Amino acid sequence: MNKPSDNPADPFKKALAEATRTMADDPEMTVTYSVDPSGMNKEGVRLPQVSRRMTRDEVLLARGTADAFALRRRFHDEAVSNRYAPSGQLARDIYEAMEIARCEAMGARDMPGTAGNIDARIAHEADRKGYGQITQASDAPLAVAAGYLVRHLATGRDLPKPAANVMELWRGFIEDQAGGTLENLDLALADQSAFARLARKVIADLGYGDQLGDDPDAPQEDEAGDEAEEDEDAPDSAGEDDQESDESDASPERSQEDQQDQSQAEVTMDDSADMEQGDETELPEGEAPLEPPPPPPHSDADPNYVVYTTDFDEEIRAEDLAEPAELERLRAYLDQQLDPLKGAVSRLANKLQRRLQAQQNRSWLFDLEEGTLDAGRLARVVANPTTPLSFKQEKDTEFRDTCVTLLLDNSGSMRGRPISIAAICADVLARTLERCSVKVEILGFTTRAWKGGQARERWLAQGRPQMPGRLNDLRHIVYKGADAPWRRVRPNLGLMMKEGLLKENIDGEALEWAHRRMLSRPEARRILMVISDGAPVDDSTLSVNPANYLEKHLRDVIAMVERRRAVELIAIGIGHDVTRYYQRAVTITDVEQLAGAMTEQLAGLFEIDPKKRARAMGLRRAG
Repeated sequence: MNKPSDNPADPFKKALAEATRTMADDPEMTVTYSVDPSGMNKEGVRLPQVSRRMTRDEVLLARGTADAFALRRRFHDEAVSNRYAPSGQLARDIYEAMEIARCEAMGARDMPGTAGNIDARIAHEADRKGYGQITQASDAPLAVAAGYLVRHLATGRDLPKPAANVMELWRGFIEDQAGGTLENLDLALADQSAFARLARKVIADLGYGDQLGDDPDAPQEDEAGDEAEEDEDAPDSAGEDDQESDESDASPERSQEDQQDQSQAEVTMDDSADMEQGDETELPEGEAPLEPPPPPPHSDADPNYVVYTTDFDEEIRAEDLAEPAELERLRAYLDQQLDPLKGAVSRLANKLQRRLQAQQNRSWLFDLEEGTLDAGRLARVVANPTTPLSFKQEKDTEFRDTCVTLLLDNSGSMRGRPISIAAICADVLARTLERCSVKVEILGFTTRAWKGGQARERWLAQGRPQMPGRLNDLRHIVYKGADAPWRRVRPNLGLMMKEGLLKENIDGEALEWAHRRMLSRPEARRILMVISDGAPVDDSTLSVNPANYLEKHLRDVIAMVERRRAVELIAIGIGHDVTRYYQRAVTITDVEQLAGAMTEQLAGLFEIDPKKRARAMGLRRAG
């Protein structure tokens, strides 16, 4: 007899999986749920995880993602898509975005209930990427805008506000250039081949016709005609051969002269080669000129990790990204937003401080001639009055100089409550650790642009070389240096509330950057805590490199840091399982758990030195 599941979300997951298979018309399709990014392959689909609480947002996101994948499975033919797919990257992005929109529009017509679910997915994705804060078309992805516009025109539905913002930024340009073509959208919607031809026409109208490649519908050349042309050419060549033969027969002396000329040419070439070789042998003896050393690898963890250009990367202090008045305003906004949470966080901080201070002074020296009277040994004096009084003194244990670095993910998916709570927790922890004489550094990482910045523009201008590697401009932010007093840099964390700051995340290079900074510190003990909400994501890089390019580099960097053991590495994942990357990690499902997770992780590190812990465990087992 099967025991019923204790998870209240399981019945919903089972029902959604069955509905997804039915909608996709594929009863054998596998449906799984994971904290990893959603995806689809030939075997099945991976949907967002639904927690036990089954919040409204979780349910809508899971339904919308399931419906989108099921409709693509039902209405999309991969062979047709590949036949008409453009060769250029941007053209292909527009083509695929329009095809996804076609499948979702077909579903909205046949099954109207899917439209609202997919709206929720689009809203979540657009909000995660910060589309609502974009104010210029150059910062908005054209391909995404084209897909949104196709869905809007085909269904007549209004898009969620962040998505509508991106669509409206490009709508005037798209309709001016391709409005006439899009008028035929309804006629081609149900026929994927016709729609693919329409999409290619739209791409050409937008000015990217050079990226389309060969026209798959163009008539093929007549092979028989080619053979006939070859036959027509054959007599001419044969005639030339005959003519040469006739000339050779008619004039043996001329043929002999031609042979002599050819022999002289060969001799001349041989002499020239000998002279060049002789010149080399006559060079003065000495060391050969040294070749310039190869450029250093971009990553110590993986020498094969490629960065297209670092010219536009920046490492910048928080105070250089905003005026002092703006930082103060943003800091006040942060305090106001999180005022209800401060009490709980402060209590955890006080708990952490007590535990740390207890570690600093926890042992005593006994039987001394001066110090504090040892009351525990007064019984000896009472029993024998000639016994001298015993004193004790508190002894500082080995509490080594320590530096803690907090590396905060500043990606667009952290926008809202996650980044606010991360900021306030970093604030409280920094003040707490500073009281305990522990140096604290707070760093953040993001990119300077969405979908690639000046690095991508240079790559496009230089002809789109294959496998360019990382293709975006990094922005590494120093909110607080380890030696900076907290009162001086307190407003800096308000910068995380600045509109437009949070973009994409390239975790591997950020972790390597923070690790290098820690290695330059003089402290004997170094602790690096990473706070992130998922895998590294940069659309510009992943669109022209292998899909696991950034994730592989992150794993390589983590392996290097853990192998060298110069820095103790811990990680906290917000809503995503980071234990698949880090050996020492914890995952929280609610951002309000972040304060407790951070304090507990740090307190655990300070409880006792790892070597002493192992030694104590060994003695305990022996006893």
